[in-house]
Amino acid sequence: MPATFDWDNAEEIGIQLAEKYPDADPLNVRYTDLHKWVIGLDGFVGDPKHSNEAKLEAIQMAWIEEHNERKA
Repeated sequence: MPATFDWDNAEEIGIQLAEKYPDADPLNVRYTDLHKWVIGLDGFVGDPKHSNEAKLEAIQMAWIEEHNERKA
């Protein structure tokens, strides 16, 4: 796990979200909430203004993958 990460580290963010929110369903999280949760992660150093829909979608997909692996 890297000490710090930003918007371009979708896989790491997906892992961090799965650890911090194990009971959340990534498919039902609004992008506004996802943005807030990402910038609140320990080690996140990205500029909150540098997110966009494509980056949030990549993060959501990585989170879904991690979520599904943990539930299997």
